Amino acid sequence: MSQLGATITNEGIRFAARSSSASKLWVSIFDKQGNRELDRQELQPEGEGVHALFVAGLAAGTRYGFRADGDYAPERGFWFDPDKLLVDPYALEVDRPYAYDGRLAARRGEGADTAPLMPKAIAGASPKPLPVLPPLFRPGGLIYEVPVRAFTMLHPDIPEKQRGTIAALAHPVIVEHLKRLGVGAVELMPVTASIDERHLPPLGLRNAWGYNPVTFMALDPRLAPGGLAELRQTVAMLREAGIGTILDLVFNHTGESDRLGPTLSLRGLDNRAYYRHAADGGLANDTGTGNTVACDHPVVQEMVLDTLRHFVGHAGVDGFRFDLAPVLGRVEGVFDPDAPLLKAIRNDPVLGDRALIAEPWDIGRDGYQLGNFPPPFLEWNDKYRDDVRRFWRGDAGMVGTLATRLAGSSDVFGRAGQRTGRSVNFIAAHDGMTLADIVAYEHKHNDANGEQNRDGHSENLSWNNGIEGTTSDAAVAKARFDDHCALLATLFASRGTIMLTAGDEFGRTQKGNNNAYAQDNGITWLDWAGRDRALEGYAVLLATLRRAVPALSDTHFLTGKAADASDIPDVAWLTETGAPFGEADWNDPSRHRLVMLLGDTGGGRLAVMVNGDRRQCVFTLPAREGFEWRQAIETQAIGSARPLPGRSVNFMIERRAGTARAGKGA
Repeated sequence: MSQLGATITNEGIRFAARSSSASKLWVSIFDKQGNRELDRQELQPEGEGVHALFVAGLAAGTRYGFRADGDYAPERGFWFDPDKLLVDPYALEVDRPYAYDGRLAARRGEGADTAPLMPKAIAGASPKPLPVLPPLFRPGGLIYEVPVRAFTMLHPDIPEKQRGTIAALAHPVIVEHLKRLGVGAVELMPVTASIDERHLPPLGLRNAWGYNPVTFMALDPRLAPGGLAELRQTVAMLREAGIGTILDLVFNHTGESDRLGPTLSLRGLDNRAYYRHAADGGLANDTGTGNTVACDHPVVQEMVLDTLRHFVGHAGVDGFRFDLAPVLGRVEGVFDPDAPLLKAIRNDPVLGDRALIAEPWDIGRDGYQLGNFPPPFLEWNDKYRDDVRRFWRGDAGMVGTLATRLAGSSDVFGRAGQRTGRSVNFIAAHDGMTLADIVAYEHKHNDANGEQNRDGHSENLSWNNGIEGTTSDAAVAKARFDDHCALLATLFASRGTIMLTAGDEFGRTQKGNNNAYAQDNGITWLDWAGRDRALEGYAVLLATLRRAVPALSDTHFLTGKAADASDIPDVAWLTETGAPFGEADWNDPSRHRLVMLLGDTGGGRLAVMVNGDRRQCVFTLPAREGFEWRQAIETQAIGSARPLPGRSVNFMIERRAGTARAGKGA
């Protein structure tokens, strides 16, 4: 870990910050409540941009902040203003949440001291490092995306004071739910300290997702009132249950936003070093948020690596998901899969074996980089998301594409001879419509966001089954339930890593809002009391089947060839009659049915029968001497010679004739 920040000794505290262009830096010391400035002392240059000072007599728990002076010329990238209290970029804890106030964005000389408006960093010794254990999560497992606050705010079995916190994730009722779903790792949406976008407070809204960070290491006090110890303990308790923890981190931008945004930390310390700038001197905006972190700058790379090592070494996390990850690989604005930061993460002795997941797009030039991150990075696969939605919406000519997605998307990840997929398969995520809303809303309904429904994607590849939104029509409700089951079954039948957003297993809805980032209320809070138990039960059965059939979670691409001496191919693609798919079948735009017949699954084959047509159909599976086809999920009463209802997925498993039937699942 870098010696920047506050380093505690028996005699006092050493404060250090880095700025390549400030003329002076100070540390401000505050009282125990963080309200009154007790002292202000100038840091001394130590070379390479580091300014530091040892202050005797201070101890752990000291509240502090930095101030910096120098040129003030925003048009040239200089924002120095001693009236702006700056939070230490290396702070491990802050004493209160960030709160947007217009005075934080005042120009130099036009605003008062911002110390009363700002959180204070709390000096504290890092806990004893944990032994670095191998991550529990492995590619091919189930990732469960969790918005920490929304997840438990309405859970009746969670103590009221604990709801909405990281600690609630370790409650026995939550752990049991995760285990029933076969969760390999929870992926926590951002839990570090963040600030609301400036347009939200006047609307009475607040950021519910956390993708607007200020400090990268300090946890948000609203989510982790117990600080790092709370995260550390929760990670340990989940690990005891066999569940890993992945942190969703944002290194692509900060809440300091554009030239009209607040000065909170990096901007006031060394704006030109920490942020990328356009040729005209203005802030680059490859993120759509107003600024872009300069991940090709050595100072930023060091800070990112220190942050990742901190969460592995002191919290024991399994890995990380990187928001708008092409920013981490941009060198002078151009994405490079061998960029220094991406290479450093892969080769780091602490980080190299962690789960590393890229959101492979930003809005900058050539920002769409799906399939271009180097192994071992896994990547969110929006092609999978969109193609599965298109198939179940009923679009023509999608059967071949669906097969490719079920098989691991080799068209995307099989380049340069790669034999292992890196797809994170998902149909719905925090951003966009929920799984239930995909089948109930044809259009977005974002009026609650205060932007006249202009925000969010207009094309969601969704359908409403005849009625937009809430309905009492039993037939429509049944059609939506069936579609939801089909989407879940498709996800759990897909080869490689899969991701399910919390609540999609039991029908969470955002009432058609596909950009609910500003809805810290009942729109995003999971309705545990009203959850669809039948849907949840089906998801549990799918999870049981997936665990029982390793071929589903295998990340190697399917080849259609035998993997051993059995002469059974690892996959065969069949029509509903049991005949192999031919060229005409793949190219038939009206075809909405297929069978994915997976090879030896530990005694027999598994048939995934997909009927995307609205008409029922008899599916016939190829017989093999000494074997018989059985239901793979006990609630399914459809045999291989009985009609499979329209818009459904069925699983049949091959077992030796005369062997005992499994109790549940496979």
